[in-house]
Amino acid sequence: MSEEFYKKRAAALRYDQNKDHSPRVTAVGKGYVAEEIINRAKENNVPIQEDPSLVALLSTLNINETIPEELYQAVAEVFAYVYQIDKKAKK
Repeated sequence: MSEEFYKKRAAALRYDQNKDHSPRVTAVGKGYVAEEIINRAKENNVPIQEDPSLVALLSTLNINETIPEELYQAVAEVFAYVYQIDKKAKK
């Protein structure tokens, strides 16, 4: 496997405005685990946005941990992107 494969990282977020105060990390991983996170997202039609610096920050959090306030702006941009993708897909 290539060195690039082992450097690949992924993080998954969940936000339910009826349940959660802020988004939560539901998965983080690198290498094979990152590939699995991405593959499962694709299989379930979950939009994917590549942002290596944000993933690096999210990777420091524990599973089911809410994101810290310092990341609200960056994560809000991700959710805005996902909202736009969902909106286009429904048309």
